[in-house]
Amino acid sequence: MTKLNELSPREGSTKNRMRVGRGPGSGKGKTAGRGVKGQKARSGVAIAGFEGGQMPLHMRMPKRGFNNPRALDLAEVNFWRLEQAIAAGKLDASKPIDGAALVAAGVLRRVKDGVKLLGKGELTSKLELTVYAASASAKDAVEKAGGTLTVTKPAAAEAESAA
Repeated sequence: MTKLNELSPREGSTKNRMRVGRGPGSGKGKTAGRGVKGQKARSGVAIAGFEGGQMPLHMRMPKRGFNNPRALDLAEVNFWRLEQAIAAGKLDASKPIDGAALVAAGVLRRVKDGVKLLGKGELTSKLELTVYAASASAKDAVEKAGGTLTVTKPAAAEAESAA
């Protein structure tokens, strides 16, 4: 059996790195493969995206949209996913369900900035949910099923998003 200290890569699969600037006998001495003078012969050069004076591609493309740096990244969960977890026995419908319970059950990977409940799928269970935000159809469906929905999103944030 091979030991860890006897492991080595396959023959010919790796090459030694070229050591530049180590004398004329090495074949990469003196200018170390950078040619003679000029911007690219100097250290600290970054000319990625430069197209020789032509307008670079990233400047030729039109600008679209707006990326809000303060936008919240919400973890979204649909009814069909909740029902699937309840049917599999991973979620207990009789206990309150919040972000931590959804992560523990494997419904969500992480809570991110909060959990948003969406109304896709059919809700048959009577659930007690606590989420950061919920769609209008999700609120209606939870109330129709006889459950309770607590939304923790601040009132100011709701008024701001509605405007």
